[in-house]
Amino acid sequence: MRLLLWRLCVFMTVCIWPLYWLYEAWSFALGPDPGKVLVDRLGLGALILLLVTLSMTPLHKLTGWTGWIAVRRQLGLWCFAYVVLHLCAYLFFVLGLDWSQLGVELSKRPYIIVGSLGFLCLLALAVTSNRYSQKRLGVRWKKLHRLVYLVLGLGLLHMLWIVRADLKEWAIYAFIGTSLLALRIPAVKRRIPRVFKKKPYSAA
Repeated sequence: MRLLLWRLCVFMTVCIWPLYWLYEAWSFALGPDPGKVLVDRLGLGALILLLVTLSMTPLHKLTGWTGWIAVRRQLGLWCFAYVVLHLCAYLFFVLGLDWSQLGVELSKRPYIIVGSLGFLCLLALAVTSNRYSQKRLGVRWKKLHRLVYLVLGLGLLHMLWIVRADLKEWAIYAFIGTSLLALRIPAVKRRIPRVFKKKPYSAA
């Protein structure tokens, strides 16, 4: 029961933000260009969710609580959902659904190509995130899902190209991402202390 409530809390926390941003746009609270604000917020939200997803394994290693792992897949799928919303908002608010303009944007703005590559990688991860794919792919499943590290790099590069005039915020996310990747190095991973002794987790 506690595990179900934990998953529900994560679900509600993550899904409420796009709804709140849409409400802000509807109430003219996002300034003169609400479409661009929505695009930016959804993109940043996707990056934050990716970092949160990658933090679940170190948190499990640190605390021994399996609740972190229980919501890892959900967070990863929400990250993909935010990217899809980010892309849809870009196509609607920035391009006005003018598909011919997309080719022009791809040639003029390399960060869109980087973002598109990240989206394709996340699509592959989302499609194969189910247990059937895990059993079907076997050992190849883990190799495929290491693409998440490439997605992180592409996401940070995509953001860097957009906010290159102000690198302070980007540097924070880059530092967090680099730290999370460093924690996966075997020599570093073995030295992560266990704060709490591992106890069997009961969903009752």
